[in-house]
Amino acid sequence: MKVEMKLSGLEGVLDTLKALPPEVASKRGGPLKAALRKGALVIFKEAQQNLYRATADISTGDDLGTGLLLKNLVVTRGKEPAGGNGERYLVRVRRKSYQRKGEPVTTLKTAQLLEYGSEKQPAEPWLRPAFQAKAQEAIRTIETEVIKGVDRAVKKLAARNKGR
Repeated sequence: MKVEMKLSGLEGVLDTLKALPPEVASKRGGPLKAALRKGALVIFKEAQQNLYRATADISTGDDLGTGLLLKNLVVTRGKEPAGGNGERYLVRVRRKSYQRKGEPVTTLKTAQLLEYGSEKQPAEPWLRPAFQAKAQEAIRTIETEVIKGVDRAVKKLAARNKGR
């Protein structure tokens, strides 16, 4: 299960980024990678709170589960998007198997049942509402972090090239 956010209308920005030195747009990601990760963390934190609310009885303070699902909520760097270059960060649940009533179950299946529900269990969405609530803030975070990162890289290059 994943929620994907695609930024479009940035063709001029992408051309400019491609013209920048490798320190800014390298295979290791540089400032772009760091900015995307910080944007994903904004959504991650909201998803974490939503997931906690969905798995805990707030009125009594009891945690209804073991916390395994919450512990396996992660932000990971994904494969580059199909058909081009780029960076991708995912807010997802790491797959872990465990036993429930003698049956093998995974954290992915549990997360899907919470998010989408089933015939027997109503949905308690936690990831989609986190994305909807924090998408704009994540975009603003990415924008500011890219600008800061590019500025740092430019200053570093300027200092390195000053003696030439």
